[in-house]
Amino acid sequence: MSMTVAQLEAAKARFGELLVEQDKRIERMKAQGDFINYAELDKIIIGVCGGDGIGPAITGQAQRILEFLLEEEVEKGRVEFKVIDGLTIERRAALQKAIPDDTLAELKECHVILKGPTTTPRKGDPWPNVESANVAMRKELDLFANVRPVRIPEQGIDWTFYRENTEGAYAVGSKGVHVTEDLGIDFTVVTSQGPERIIRSAFEYAKANGKIRVTAVTKANIIKTTDGKFLDTFREIAKEYPGIVADDWYIDIMTAKLIDETRRRDFQVVVLPNLYGDIITDEAAEFQGGVGTAGSANIGKRYAMFEAIHGSAPRMVAEGRAKYADPCSVIRAAAMLLSHIGYQKQSDALYQALDICTVTEKKLVMTGHEDGATNTEFADYILVAIRGLK
Repeated sequence: MSMTVAQLEAAKARFGELLVEQDKRIERMKAQGDFINYAELDKIIIGVCGGDGIGPAITGQAQRILEFLLEEEVEKGRVEFKVIDGLTIERRAALQKAIPDDTLAELKECHVILKGPTTTPRKGDPWPNVESANVAMRKELDLFANVRPVRIPEQGIDWTFYRENTEGAYAVGSKGVHVTEDLGIDFTVVTSQGPERIIRSAFEYAKANGKIRVTAVTKANIIKTTDGKFLDTFREIAKEYPGIVADDWYIDIMTAKLIDETRRRDFQVVVLPNLYGDIITDEAAEFQGGVGTAGSANIGKRYAMFEAIHGSAPRMVAEGRAKYADPCSVIRAAAMLLSHIGYQKQSDALYQALDICTVTEKKLVMTGHEDGATNTEFADYILVAIRGLK
């Protein structure tokens, strides 16, 4: 055997640490209470965290729009905005933290968070291998549901994706083991509580919004333990919703069916483990104009975070083009935030303004370069459109 006893024992110890860590997480999930009721709060605190790269530039524009739409609520003391810095890759790398402790403490003072993109180091980057800030935030705030809507009425597309956020291959993605020079092992995680709460959330959303179909996506024919548990849980919960059609697809064929013009119209609510959800939602966003145009919600029982789903585009910053970065994704996330905390009228107005500015009227075009609009100009255009609706 090429593996030494010391290497084997080190790998066993590492695996044991991960098991203890996940067991503690299960106990925390069991101890959780009900979802927060925003209507009962004296004040809703909205954190605005720009992230890094193009994040501060685009998130600042979304904040301007939110402040305009919620101006009266701010004046009444019902809503407060809290700007949170500290998630730049430089700071996270220097502290060797996915989220610095002081920044995490500030985030936990908020009820909902509007977040810009953050940089996750890749092999070959000048940064150390710190964990993704997104993954860390989802775990620290237990934001178990990643919700991404994709709607294109003219194509018959009205999809809502419920991606499990805290388990699967991403849960311990930075905690694999290089056992020997020739052998590396990563892990994937599933609990009873993780699939149960995301699947039930998907069915409850379908029930509340008049949807008649919920689809699970796995690779349970091959990944039999973890994907198998997810699918078994889906089938059990589906029995509680007799008015909703429940079906399941494997991830490989599902990616194909989304581009099948006859089949894709059938899908409505889709629930998936973490990794598959990441892949499918980026594919789905392409139908709507790409990941730069789609927003995303990350929802837990106590906290919720709304974000752009694209990257931090460090090249744009290096080339001095941050002001030309498209803010549509984070503005759509802001619309989702408004709806989540109970300001549906303001959310609807923002969605209408986005349709005017990106589809029907389209006076300004974002190109990412000098021949297109700046994000400040585009946000001004959105504000003009909102005023025109009143």
